[in-house]
Amino acid sequence: MDFYVSALANVLTFGPLAAMIGATLLGVFIGALPGLNPVMAIALLLPLTYSMEPLVALAMVAGIYNGSMYGGAIPAILLRIPGTPASIATTFDGFPMADKGEAAKALKIACWSSAVGGIASAIALMTVGPLLARVTLFFGPAEYFWIAIFGMASVGVMVGSDPIKGIMAAVLGLLIGTMGIDSLSGQARYTFEQTWLLGGLDLIVVLVGLYALPPVLQLAEKCDLKGLSAAQLKLTDVPFKRGEIRGLFPTWLRSSGIGISVGILPGAGGNIAAFLSYNAAKNASKEPDSFGKGNPQGVAAAECGNNADNAASMIPALSLGIPGNVVAALVLSALTIHGLQPGPQLFHQNPGLVGGFMMEMLITSLLIFLLGGAVATRVFAQFQRLPGVLLVPSILILMCVGVYVINGRPVDLWVMLAAGVAGYFLEKVNVPLAPIILGMILGPMAEQSVRRALLISRGDATELLTRPISATLAIATLLMITWPIVKAMRSRRAAART
Repeated sequence: MDFYVSALANVLTFGPLAAMIGATLLGVFIGALPGLNPVMAIALLLPLTYSMEPLVALAMVAGIYNGSMYGGAIPAILLRIPGTPASIATTFDGFPMADKGEAAKALKIACWSSAVGGIASAIALMTVGPLLARVTLFFGPAEYFWIAIFGMASVGVMVGSDPIKGIMAAVLGLLIGTMGIDSLSGQARYTFEQTWLLGGLDLIVVLVGLYALPPVLQLAEKCDLKGLSAAQLKLTDVPFKRGEIRGLFPTWLRSSGIGISVGILPGAGGNIAAFLSYNAAKNASKEPDSFGKGNPQGVAAAECGNNADNAASMIPALSLGIPGNVVAALVLSALTIHGLQPGPQLFHQNPGLVGGFMMEMLITSLLIFLLGGAVATRVFAQFQRLPGVLLVPSILILMCVGVYVINGRPVDLWVMLAAGVAGYFLEKVNVPLAPIILGMILGPMAEQSVRRALLISRGDATELLTRPISATLAIATLLMITWPIVKAMRSRRAAART
């Protein structure tokens, strides 16, 4: 308890508190604009955090993450356009409610449900994360190697629809991560006699290019020249029926549990949590036929489920260095920027910082409840009237400025452009981008750990498999890679027989 009391005292100072409030409002605004998403926003933010205190930088990440996940419900309810992928399930009942004149009611339910899910997720992070970190005290170089391999394999297989493409993406990220000077031997690798490559490709530059540029290019493709009229965004308050709010509590409890469970699984994501929560609410309802026709329970389940994924995805990220989703990978990048090594030792070497970030995830979820319904919803709903064509040049300028200030090198702009164009075409062929970033983060960790393990064992490779934890992780990695392939082969054989 003293650990969290001291962390709370550090967080409730002017810098982190102001960052949380501003970033939460900014996150709602980002989520409310179709075409923008939390991954893109955090990717743009990271280059600007070099000069910030770590707690201030992480406060902005937490605020944008939680705020944007709720903000995505605004266009989902008003326009049937999900502001974020996790808001797709919100459109099922949110838009029919708006169509019946209950838009304000649906937005309130979405706001409260997002706050409840985020708070439950933050509490799970604060309780499960430290317990998992204690287990990692028994880990050595061999265990760290298999954790890194398992992380790349799990995200590569679980993200996207094709496991083969996911694994290929992870391998590509691993190769990119080997560029530059080898930290153990001092040899230059894949530098092509270019001095600016001796330090390798900057993770943040590649990340901004991969995640921020493709959505901008897609936004430019739509060429939206006009927004909505004021009449289309008129919000009229509709009173809740007696017992209607109390009836949401079972849905919130069930969806929070589902979202937290999904968040802990690497690569699953808030959209899966939202769909599972929505289906669970529908199956538990006495009136399942009312779902899809404007049932408030559907909005509550979807929004609570996708926000309960938020902090829960940080549990494997902070404890093991395995991000549960793309935003968790960005948080690991933010820690790396400030000289912190993500993974099992983080809780023991920087407990104040980790505890502060947990409290920031909790407080920003509370801010959604305090600010979302009263201020953000009605104000940021009006930004649906902003033409998308105005957003493209504004975002591009922010990207270029943010990338250039990292190292002050024009070549970084070309790297960002190349990564962005590559990401744009990779998405066109359904190759997931998250494994690439994860390969860049975990690749060096895997390489250094396996070489240390071999040095300790004097070249005996069997040492990687003889320890119980290492053997368990190796088997889990093998099953993670082979099971989807076996499943796909069985499906093809069954289809061939019919």
